[in-house]
Amino acid sequence: MKSKKRIVLAYSGGLDTSIILKWLQENYDAEVICYTADIGQEINRKKIISNAKKFGVKNIIINDLKDIFVKDYVFPMIRGHAVYEGVYLLGTSIARPLIAKDQIKIAKKYKAYAVSHGATGKGNDQIRFELGYHYFGPKIKIISPWRIWKLKSRTDLIKYAKKFNIPIPKDKKGAPPFSVDDNLFHTSTEGKVLENPKNSAPEFIFQRTISPEKAPSKATFVTINFKNGDPIGVNGKKLRPSKLLGKLNQLAGKNGIGRVDLVENRFLGMKSRGVYETPGGTLLIHAHRAIESVTLNKETMHKKDKVMSRYAELIYNGYWFSKERFKLQKIIDLKKNKVNGSIKLKLYKGNIIIESRITNSNAYSMKRVSFEENKSFNKSNVERFINFHKKKLRNNQ
Repeated sequence: MKSKKRIVLAYSGGLDTSIILKWLQENYDAEVICYTADIGQEINRKKIISNAKKFGVKNIIINDLKDIFVKDYVFPMIRGHAVYEGVYLLGTSIARPLIAKDQIKIAKKYKAYAVSHGATGKGNDQIRFELGYHYFGPKIKIISPWRIWKLKSRTDLIKYAKKFNIPIPKDKKGAPPFSVDDNLFHTSTEGKVLENPKNSAPEFIFQRTISPEKAPSKATFVTINFKNGDPIGVNGKKLRPSKLLGKLNQLAGKNGIGRVDLVENRFLGMKSRGVYETPGGTLLIHAHRAIESVTLNKETMHKKDKVMSRYAELIYNGYWFSKERFKLQKIIDLKKNKVNGSIKLKLYKGNIIIESRITNSNAYSMKRVSFEENKSFNKSNVERFINFHKKKLRNNQ
C-alpha cells in the first residue's frame, strides 16, 4: 500500500494554526506533521500535543532551539546594532529564518513533499518563512493557506473554528485575542484597538514589562560582561545564551524598559502599527555600543554604522541567508575579537544609564584625552589637518 504524502506544518497549538491544520487535512490528501520551534515563547507542550492529537496527528515535533536562537541569530544581530526604522529591534524578523531552516530539516527527515505556515497574506512573515524554505529546500512545495483559502478575515476564522469545535481563546477582556508573537527576544502585539494609530496601547496587552510609572523607585544596577563581541555573563556570572537573555529580560522588564509603539513600513509596502517589548535586547544593544566605544577605533565603528541600516533592512525583509547579509556580517565582525570587557548599567523607570565601562583595551587613552597633559599630542598637526579639509570643502562645492 502506497503511503500518504506528508506536509510539515509550523504549528503553535493556537487558534490560527489549529484552523490551518484542519484545513490542510480537508483540502490535501496528505498526512500533516506538526512542528513547533521552542525559541523561548510562552509554550504549553501538553496543549500543543493534545490539540494536534485531536485532529489525529501522529507526528508532533517540538524542538528546543533557544540557545541556538540567541547565540547564532540574536547575538550576531546585536553585534550589528540592527534597528529597523530607528526603533524596532527586529524580534519577530530574526526568529523566522531559524524556524524555516529547522522546519525544512524536519521535512527532509520525514520525506515531506510540502511545508506550510500560518503567516497572513498581508504580513512580512510569509516572505521571511518562504525565503528560508527556498534557501534550504528549493524543491519542497510551500503551502500558504492565507493566500489561497476562502477565509478572508478573523471573523471567518472564528466561524470555521466553531464549525469544527476548535477552542477559541479569549484575551483579558473576554474578547477574541490580539495577534501576538513572542520568543525569548521579544513580544509583539498587533490588531484590534491598535490598528487605529490615534488609540493609545491598553496597559493590559503588555506581557514582559511593567509600566515605567509602576516600576520601582529604587534603581537596579546590572553589569554585562563581554568577550569577543558577545555577552557571556551578568554581574560576573557566566551564563549560557538563553539564560543570559532571560535574566536581562527579567531585570529590564521590572524596570519598565524595552517598550516600543511603532507604525512601520512593511516589506510589501503597507504600513502597520505594532507594540513591541524587547527588555533584555534593549539592554544588550545599549551595552554593546558602550563596550565598542572603548574597544574599537573610529574607522571600524563608523564603517559598522554605515552598513547598519541596510543590514537591519535585510533582516526585516527576510534576507538573513542572503549573500549580502553574509557580506555585511563579515564587516560587522571584523574586529569583534577586540570587544572585551564589562558595562555597568543603571536601570530606573524606563531609563538606561551607563555607569561604567571597564576594558583592558588601549583604544581609549586617558593620557591622550586628558586636559592636564598635552605632551603626547602634537597640536601643530591639527592646523595641517584643518587646512587639508578647507581645500576639500572647496573642491566639493
